[in-house]
Amino acid sequence: MAAGAAVKPHSEINPWMIAIAVMFGTFMEVLDTTVVNVSLPHIAGSMSASVEEATWVLTSYLVANAIILPMTGWLASEFGRKNLLIMAVIGFTSSSFLCGIAPNLPLLILFRVMQGACGGTLQPLSQSVLLEAFPPEGRGKAMGFWGLGIVVAPVLGPVLGGWLTESYSWRWVFYINIPVGMLSIYMVRKYVFDPPYLKRAHSGVDAWGIGMLAVWIGALQIMLDKGQEEDWLSSNFIVWLATITLVFLIGFLIRELTAKNPVVDLRVFKNRTYSAGVILMTIVGLVLYASLVVLPIWLQTLLGYPSLQAGFALAPRGLGSLIMMPLVGAVLHRFDGRKVIAFGVVMGAFTLFKFSTLNLNAGYWDFFWPQFIQGMSLAFLFVPLTTVTMNQIPKERIGNASSLFNLMRNIGGSIGIATVTTLNERYAQKHISALASHVTPYDVPASQWMDQLRGGAPGVAAPDPRMTAAMFGAVRQQAAMLALVDLFQLLTILFLLMLPLILIMKKPPKNAPAEMAH
Repeated sequence: MAAGAAVKPHSEINPWMIAIAVMFGTFMEVLDTTVVNVSLPHIAGSMSASVEEATWVLTSYLVANAIILPMTGWLASEFGRKNLLIMAVIGFTSSSFLCGIAPNLPLLILFRVMQGACGGTLQPLSQSVLLEAFPPEGRGKAMGFWGLGIVVAPVLGPVLGGWLTESYSWRWVFYINIPVGMLSIYMVRKYVFDPPYLKRAHSGVDAWGIGMLAVWIGALQIMLDKGQEEDWLSSNFIVWLATITLVFLIGFLIRELTAKNPVVDLRVFKNRTYSAGVILMTIVGLVLYASLVVLPIWLQTLLGYPSLQAGFALAPRGLGSLIMMPLVGAVLHRFDGRKVIAFGVVMGAFTLFKFSTLNLNAGYWDFFWPQFIQGMSLAFLFVPLTTVTMNQIPKERIGNASSLFNLMRNIGGSIGIATVTTLNERYAQKHISALASHVTPYDVPASQWMDQLRGGAPGVAAPDPRMTAAMFGAVRQQAAMLALVDLFQLLTILFLLMLPLILIMKKPPKNAPAEMAH
């Protein structure tokens, strides 16, 4: 079918109204991946639960979200894209209200599962609708607008969550979704329509595929979320989760590659540009969410920022993306998208390296500029990467391809959070051992330090407990700082390793999406 016919349902509608319609739901859903984080201690306190138990409020949402996400293409073909989008927004808004009125932790976790399941379809659906509403030469602008929600929302989440929790109640973290959801439902009903080629499939339910998908993604998400807490493979619980993930993942791959009507069409990975794009987006998700975990630790634990102020200190990244995303989208069609991606990689690696050069004397502006530039680099990465990757996919397969693309970004984020949380503790322990070995009377700097703590009285042999505590606190603080330096150096190297993958991608066509390799 000709490309013009594919967009006929939207031909009389301003595509920017469609973009606004789908953006409401997407922004709301992505925001909820981080907005609850700072509220966990308040949720635990009000429901007589430990903070560890309250973390299931986060885990349950992420697990349900990840399970539904790759099924979005199949669900859209079964129910219709517009119907599915409306049902998802209604379900997300309703479950947000139920989360707000939940009287106890088990019910709150149940409602968060509902919220995550409904929200899991919103990202790929909105991306598919946008890619179809705009012509190929305008997709850069569309992805720039859509990318604002994906990049800015996780940064805004802790700020908004902290403000609502401190000013009102943690329940308002969920209530805030209700007016946004209602507006989204109105806009979707008015401006979004199914394309003519998206026919209701009703080709049978791939029950085995759905079942194995739910098991391996659920097990993987729980393993990544609880791994550090359970000390990874020293825990039988984590070992069992890892085994279940591997077994059901292999079974899922075999099933989907051999089934006549798979719930997830993996043949899309035959396209080398798409495959490289998915790997790149996974790494971008890993670094984005990893740094979102590391920087608050730095600001709050080492520099003493209150939670709300720490949230504001993270805002420059969102500001950089907010300014640059529309600009990158506007000029993308004039340049080879692969070169823009490479520029974003180098720019992002530079900002990560700058973080690794900071120390405990760093001030607000030392964090502001690297974050601001990093936000700009994410625009140079996210917009062209999404556009170049999806331009290789025929429109009738964009729904399935978009589902997998977003799934891998989310999995990358989960891996990033789990990795930096674990490595941060391991690196800190390593540096504590190294630094403590030098704190002896025979080490000249350490001896002078001891004399200063004694009030300038050298030769006092009896150890003072207060002096010992002060010295250990200083060693632990320096070790934590060195651990963060190590983490940012590692993230810098990981980012630079993305560059060779860009060479695998084909040059995007200027006027029409290329056909996918068969």
